[in-house]
This record gives sequence, C-alpha cells and structure tokens, in this order.
Amino acid sequence: MALFSSKSSNPTMSEKVFDRSLQQTDSSLGIMTISGAVGKFGFLLVMVMAGAFYTWNLFGKGELSTMNTLMWVGIIGGLITAMIIIFKPHAARFLAPLYALLEGLFLGSISVVINSAFTAKYPGIVMQAVGLTFAVAAAVLFLYAFRIIRATQRFRSIIISATAGIALFYIATMVLSLFHVNMPFVNSGSPLSIGISVFIVAIAALNLILDFDMIEKGAQMGAPKYMEWYGAFGLLITMVWLYMEILRLLSKIGSNR
Repeated sequence: MALFSSKSSNPTMSEKVFDRSLQQTDSSLGIMTISGAVGKFGFLLVMVMAGAFYTWNLFGKGELSTMNTLMWVGIIGGLITAMIIIFKPHAARFLAPLYALLEGLFLGSISVVINSAFTAKYPGIVMQAVGLTFAVAAAVLFLYAFRIIRATQRFRSIIISATAGIALFYIATMVLSLFHVNMPFVNSGSPLSIGISVFIVAIAALNLILDFDMIEKGAQMGAPKYMEWYGAFGLLITMVWLYMEILRLLSKIGSNR
C-alpha cells in the first residue's frame, strides 16, 4: 500500500522514496518528526548563507576568477550531490549540508553579479529578493497550516502539471539558444515576460504546499529519522527555485527603470 495517495512535484519528495524508507525503519534510531525536519532545514539555510557570503565577499575583493570557479563548483558539485541524495536518501544526513554549502557558493556568485548590474537602476535587488522569498514562504506556510489551501488530489495534479510544463519550457528555451534562437518574451522586461515570471513564481510557491504536506505525512506515518534530512533537503530545493524565480522577476522589472 502506498504511503501517500499522490506525489509532490518536487522529485526529491516523491511517494516512492517515503514508502521505501518505511521498509528500512529502525525504531531504535528514532522516527521522523516535523520539528526535526524544520530544525534541519534551518541548519541547511545557514549553510547556504555561509557559502553565499563567502563568494559575495570574493566579488568585493575583486577575486572574480576564484568566484567564478567556485560558482561552477557549486553548480556541478551541487548537481552531483543532489543526485546521490535522491538515489540514496539515507545519505542525506551526511550530504545535505554539503549540498546546501555548494548551493550557497552558486547563489552568492550569481546574486552579487546581478546586484552589481542593477546598482544604479534597482539598488538592493538581492535583499528584496531574499526578503520576498521568505515572505512568500511564510505566507504559504500560513495558508497550509490553517488549511486555507489543502493539498488535494486536484491541487496536486494542477501543480505537478504546471511544474512539468515549466521544466519543458526552460529545456526548450535552452535548446533553442544553442541554435542562436532567442525568444524575447523569456528574459525581456516586456509585460508578457513579467507575466510569465509571475506565473512561475506562483507555481514555485505552491510547490511548497506539496513539500509541507509530504513532510507532515511522512512524520505521521513514522518514517525513519534520516528522512528529516531528506525532507529538509527537498524543501531547500524548492526554496532555491523560488528565490531564483523572484530574483529573475525583479531583474525584469528593474530593466524597465
């Protein structure tokens, strides 16, 4: 019998992963709790900020070569680490902090470059993106906690389909760019482009509902303790996506100033 009736659109927070973890539960090692997952998520955020702060400082010191190298280390290393965790969830307790640090190296690098580019037109763009990310996440958590928005089967289906469509859209955009085919409505500051970004931000935010639901149900069903790290890791992936989309949206708005 499946643990959940449906899946999160976040590939790390799937039904099968939690189902398999139940078969490996050792009560002597403890079981997953919501508070445990939240605490570990907080720790991962600290690791992200540590990595971001380091590369941000490199930019300020003019060490652009080192910063660019660490950015690619963050991108490639983060991808490899994430894939290992996805296929070996029990390794999350060891590798999730490393993944968070690598994500921080990437986010710090890309953020400081954008912040510098918009110093004149949109000062403080990165801080606004960070603030909006946490504000949106807090609002979504409130809506979920008070069951104003419920993770129903219909809701899941809509969000999963929309997320898949966004992924295909980005893949198609990257493939076309290899052939020097650019779609101006993707990155421009036009009303259509901004509207697309607003839609993507909304879908990224609503993915948090599915992540919260998976963590809550995993705890209710007694998933093993290491799944707290896995749940925190999955939630971090969605938060990073939300931040990047908000930063992209603000960049588009800033380009019109």
